[in-house]
Amino acid sequence: MSEKLLSPPGLQGQRCRLRELRLDDAPALQRHADDEAVWRNLFEGFPHPYTLADAEAWCGGGWRMGGFVWAIESADTPGELIGCIGVRPESGWLRCNAEVGYWIGQAFWRRGICSEALRLVSDWAWREQPELSRLYAPIFAWNQGSQAVARRAGYMLEARLPQSAFKAGRLIDRVVWAAYRQAASVPSSDPSTIQT
Repeated sequence: MSEKLLSPPGLQGQRCRLRELRLDDAPALQRHADDEAVWRNLFEGFPHPYTLADAEAWCGGGWRMGGFVWAIESADTPGELIGCIGVRPESGWLRCNAEVGYWIGQAFWRRGICSEALRLVSDWAWREQPELSRLYAPIFAWNQGSQAVARRAGYMLEARLPQSAFKAGRLIDRVVWAAYRQAASVPSSDPSTIQT
């Protein structure tokens, strides 16, 4: 992927605005990310405690390694980062898939902000990534809030993955929520009919 592709466009909704991360977002990122309730629901490598140095590294360009990543701003606090959302397209023979991930600070939970952000990013991905046919969000099974976000954004429960990840040294269950591009026709699933 080129540097240009990794700079996402601004996306505007009613509850939130999505924009590129900036170095001056680091203090707000550190404040919202350094919360055990947030950390508990994020992948094993997410730092805890989340330091200002972690935030500066991410906002200073670390986010560019994760595909397309946006800062989330609430309409109630314009200009201030309250979380992040991203799309990480896969490559090669799996390039029709992209993983989505999202989180916001606990003070902004249950306001519909994250669902709107996920809808904005999903619409953008369908429009700008023509080979995509599937967006998916792996979520810890205990995280009912993130599952509700995916459901409200039009995603469907695709799979249950028992004992499929570690978090804080514990083997845990995950679920996968997915959305699919509307296809004009469904191709045959018979491998002998594939045109080369």
